[in-house]
Amino acid sequence: MESLEAELERARDLEVADLADAIESIGFECTRCGACCTAEEADDGGTDPHTATVFPDEVRALREATGEPWRDVARPTPFGLREGDDGPEGETFEWALRTDACGDCVFYRESDGVGACAVHPDRPLICRTYPFSVALAGTSQPMGEAVDERGIVRAHECEGLGRDIDREDAEELAAALRERAVRELEEAIAVRDAYEPAHPAPGEVVVHDSEGAKRPDGTPR
Repeated sequence: MESLEAELERARDLEVADLADAIESIGFECTRCGACCTAEEADDGGTDPHTATVFPDEVRALREATGEPWRDVARPTPFGLREGDDGPEGETFEWALRTDACGDCVFYRESDGVGACAVHPDRPLICRTYPFSVALAGTSQPMGEAVDERGIVRAHECEGLGRDIDREDAEELAAALRERAVRELEEAIAVRDAYEPAHPAPGEVVVHDSEGAKRPDGTPR
């Protein structure tokens, strides 16, 4: 398995034109169905909250755009946490966009079956690049296994796949996809290098990101 540093160099060397070729070949147009912004159906018949991972600076950008506190913009990802007597507890390594009581992204809006994003100009890279990812270790693969792929580009479940996309839009998406891959690997390396076990107390959640260990409200622990 390649080191994260080697994967980071691969990500930095990705050609936007090649990624755009792959995106054009697969095809994509957003239908504003909202499936990528809302809770998913779980194996047990219930729902799993929408989980869109975000970088610390993206959380701050959304806070600036909305005026909302950290807790109302982002939440600790559930991966690695356990359910204690007073709720989730333990350590995790990423932030995700905050969800509402239904498990949908708090920034999702719907009118007459058409979805919209309340923070569209400031939406994170994970949202800008969905439903695509790149097949590099250390990068995220949203919404489960890929349903299509061309070279290093993977496409994940979305009703907009297979639709015509013009070259300018494909290149814009490809540039964001490369940026996301680089940022994810830089974040993973920084978290790995700075990590020290936090030994959280019962009922405590600690999030490790590239800036260090934090409380769920985004303040340093």
